[in-house]
Amino acid sequence: MKRASHRLVRLASLVGMLLVLGSRLARGAERVDAFARVVVEETALRSGPGVSHRVVYVAHRGETFIVESRKGSGFWLKVTMPDGRSGWVLGETVQPIAVNANATDRPSTPGFFAPPPLAEARGGLAILGGVFDETASRGVRNGYLELRPAFVLAPTLGFEPYVGMALTENGNQLLYGGAVAVHFAPDWPIEPYATLGLGGLSTFPNVDQFILQRETVWAARAGAGLLLALRMRILVRIEASNLTLFTEDSYRNAQIYQGGLGVYF
Repeated sequence: MKRASHRLVRLASLVGMLLVLGSRLARGAERVDAFARVVVEETALRSGPGVSHRVVYVAHRGETFIVESRKGSGFWLKVTMPDGRSGWVLGETVQPIAVNANATDRPSTPGFFAPPPLAEARGGLAILGGVFDETASRGVRNGYLELRPAFVLAPTLGFEPYVGMALTENGNQLLYGGAVAVHFAPDWPIEPYATLGLGGLSTFPNVDQFILQRETVWAARAGAGLLLALRMRILVRIEASNLTLFTEDSYRNAQIYQGGLGVYF
């Protein structure tokens, strides 16, 4: 009985706040937005209005979210998270508040950039394209495409296998291996990182040419780049890497300049 009464009080507070908000808008007053502030130790934001839906984020006391839909289902409210994703929160775990658009203490709302997802992510995937540059050693520069999954071991540390293809006039080159990624500022929306890895480079010449030789060499890789965190956990990735290609008898260097899109989950 006490729990039901508490729910009714919370719902009445929400309805009252939304009525005030609607009346101010109707009178053309200063714009007021509805927010939901977490008042329990932690609460789950779900993909839909109900406990049967999966958890997309765990919020803690004091976190505040803008209310996206004022027509909640039962005691559930649809809110927008800082990274631009939507979630449903149980109404009795939050306190509804109305904030003027120009208020100095107004909670932040999602913008062009968003908090990077490294703190909570477990994995990711990026598709990168650019240039495979061997002008210093062989006088060639070719287009390059790379697929790179990621396993997030900690917010500052990840393991990233990779496989890439350089397309040449005389054949193809396949680069593959794995690298350790170190993230220097995982809570920054524009985040610098570095990678260090080892793999191989296999060359497959066309059958009708004799310039390239079929070979496989070791490929030590070191690189650095930037992650730009956008809404919906989408990342823009810009990176430059140096490759040391070597066998027991020789070595040469190559560079990769690339950029692309990625996502963490």
